[in-house]
Amino acid sequence: MTMVAAPAPYAGDHKPFGVADSNAFAAAMGVAEVLLHTRDVTQGLGVTWSPPDQLCRRVLDRLFPDAPDDTEPWPTLLWATGRADLPGHPAVTSWRWYAGPPGG
Repeated sequence: MTMVAAPAPYAGDHKPFGVADSNAFAAAMGVAEVLLHTRDVTQGLGVTWSPPDQLCRRVLDRLFPDAPDDTEPWPTLLWATGRADLPGHPAVTSWRWYAGPPGG
């Protein structure tokens, strides 16, 4: 938590996937975790659920800057995290959050 609260935007929060800009990275990663695991739970309950496109797009833009931006955001987030296929794109078998400064 200290790294998220640190005043310097790139205050050495070293992750295996890069140096995080603490606030934006932590917020985006937290949102992604909630979205993805809510899907896991609803799937287990047999409930169809999908989050707002704008929220998914913001997570994709921050954490997966190389993800396609001409596809539906929710299926693209599922694809980027190895949870679903995305037509016209190879399957994702290994992935990491992009933790560097925004604008990748």
